[in-house]
Amino acid sequence: MSALPEKVKTLLQQPVFVHFATVMKEGGPQVSPVWVDVDGDTILINSAEGRLKDKNVRQDKRVALSVTDPANPYQAIMIRGRVTEITNAGADAHIDKMAKKYMGKDTYPFRTPTEKRVIYKIEAEQISTMG
Repeated sequence: MSALPEKVKTLLQQPVFVHFATVMKEGGPQVSPVWVDVDGDTILINSAEGRLKDKNVRQDKRVALSVTDPANPYQAIMIRGRVTEITNAGADAHIDKMAKKYMGKDTYPFRTPTEKRVIYKIEAEQISTMG
């Protein structure tokens, strides 16, 4: 596991959109823009069970993330890593925390009655920066 440099943590703690790449069953890439959080050196992505990225992560733990600094689009961070844990524990509270960070709302407004939230805990294996 690579420790996240402070400039990476600082950027990911802001309400930036991260492009989250997973591996499809046939081996091709799938990319989704997502909200992101950090806990120490662990990157957190919140989703719902059954979505394409959820299915992909459960069958192949390799992922990649890419983000550019909104204040300077020539500063970019690219991370390759692995999902080390998939958990429902705390996922509902976490998506509300993300709604506050990204939307200024106390609760996530797009939740459906049947969805089960999930958190992917990601450890970085390789970090590249530009700018």
